[in-house]
Amino acid sequence: MATERVYIGLGSNLGEKSANIEAALARLEAGGAARVLKRSSGYVTRAVDADGRIDGTQPDFVNAVVEVETALPPEELLGALKEIEAAMGREVTRRCGPRAVDMDILLYGDEVVEREGLTIPHARMHERGFVLRPLAEIAPDAMHPKLKLTAGEMLARLDENADS
Repeated sequence: MATERVYIGLGSNLGEKSANIEAALARLEAGGAARVLKRSSGYVTRAVDADGRIDGTQPDFVNAVVEVETALPPEELLGALKEIEAAMGREVTRRCGPRAVDMDILLYGDEVVEREGLTIPHARMHERGFVLRPLAEIAPDAMHPKLKLTAGEMLARLDENADS
């Protein structure tokens, strides 16, 4: 059975945030959807709204990225991630709202997927420091298949353009 290397972004801003991320990863492995190969540190970041602006109405997030190996095709992996989110109490009350756990497929090998409900690479990963910092920590050479930039290069560009 062929496997693929995949990068998944995780975030939590409700309850015991780091424990929520640990629980989500345990469920991911226990369910057989993927095997965790590498994991980043946890990064405390401010919540942002759908437009990327700081959302002071929400608690801060803990964000992380993991590299996993999976035999599941992208759609099935996404389904497994959504099942974990739901099992851990995620309720979609509003876009970019508070959540016990959020799990997003960032990169799936070098595949590009653009379907209803699934975009790989993640559509806004190159704009999000809370994704790029942990990704670059564990995989600075991970390549964005559309932009042809590595995680490290995307992070450097983001940092260069940051408001100081």
